[in-house]
Amino acid sequence: MVKAIVGACWGDEGKGKITDVLAENSDIVVRFQGGSNAGHTIINEYGRFALHQLPSGVFRQNILNIIGNGVAFSVENFVDEMKYIRDGGVPEPKIAISDRCQVLMPYHKELDSLEEARLADKAFGSTKSGIAPFYSDKYAKIGFQISDLFDSKEALYERIDHVLGLKNVLYTQLYHQKPLDRDEIYSKLMEYKEILAPYVTDTVTLLHNAVKDGKTVLLEGQLGSLRDPDMGIYPMTTSSSPLAGYGAVGAGGIPPYAIEKVYTVVKAYSSAVGAGEFVAEIFGDEAEELRRHGGDKGEYGATTGRPRQVGWLDLVAARYGCMVQGATDVAFTVLDALGYLEEIPVCVAYELNGKRIDSFPPTAQLKHCKPILEVLPGWHCDIRGIKKYEDLPENARRYVEFAEKHIGVPFTMVSNGPSREDIMYRKA
Repeated sequence: MVKAIVGACWGDEGKGKITDVLAENSDIVVRFQGGSNAGHTIINEYGRFALHQLPSGVFRQNILNIIGNGVAFSVENFVDEMKYIRDGGVPEPKIAISDRCQVLMPYHKELDSLEEARLADKAFGSTKSGIAPFYSDKYAKIGFQISDLFDSKEALYERIDHVLGLKNVLYTQLYHQKPLDRDEIYSKLMEYKEILAPYVTDTVTLLHNAVKDGKTVLLEGQLGSLRDPDMGIYPMTTSSSPLAGYGAVGAGGIPPYAIEKVYTVVKAYSSAVGAGEFVAEIFGDEAEELRRHGGDKGEYGATTGRPRQVGWLDLVAARYGCMVQGATDVAFTVLDALGYLEEIPVCVAYELNGKRIDSFPPTAQLKHCKPILEVLPGWHCDIRGIKKYEDLPENARRYVEFAEKHIGVPFTMVSNGPSREDIMYRKA
């Protein structure tokens, strides 16, 4: 069976924890898109970890962890993260990297920073991890597949010269920087080759055979539906598709019909890192209080460290996000963060040009929307440590079931704390 674990809204919903939990009874975890521009926080017997590129199955020794061909693969971050988990006492994980994966080059990060600086107040809120330049190059067919690193020196230099013919125009004419050097690029690629050689695999065939043999495969996405370049809040989106449907492409070797379960993670309130429309956003002291109570160590980006935008649960956005993901199940997370509230506002619809709407519009209309709120009674107590859904306070259960009714997808998992054990199960 193939299961996808994806985000409903802006990301930061707790996908890493859900992947870690479901990995216990799985064979393979595949990271299928994105790069090091967002993090998954996981708490387990080894401690607290923020992963940015490694699949969230690396803490379980029964798992093969695959970095799929859809990932913007930073070799430097891979080396750093492997050291990070080893230093944290985690046993050496089993890792395979697709030979069709492309490497994120140092100049991708440089170009990301240079472009954000050039845009100034019109910047996209990039993490400056090189993601947009990487995917631009991939689809312009001037990226470097890992398999290219094992080609002849002459073939690789030919590709480098083609790339630099384009890149150095940007460097010298637009950004007024020194041109890139072909020998330095080649040396960097050879450095990457040496590091990656033990991990590089034909993961397409590997995954095809795993599906054929009935293995349990988890597809792990980054960010969420509203950051998708087609379905999201364009242009304030990421540069790859975080939708479950893309998992069959970004993982490689998996037919779309093999994805039987789509666990879409919905947060009990809203949060986001980066720019973009956010109808249910709150501000000031109210926002800071929610930010302080939220998440494991507050609502601050696992990659950037910057304060996240926060707001009330947006059922319009979450319902839309679950729809475009093709959700079969919802994992509802961080319910415990709302225990300080006596009353909890929930965004149940939008007002657009004086009219109520229940659907999620494109950005041109979204920026004119205002939230329509309904206030639910809070439970005003700490619910961490509760193991059975039936043992939650009545108002906590009412809150979950209210959200479930509006979204229209079964809430089969409810998370009431940051650690692996803080999870409750409900029947579909």
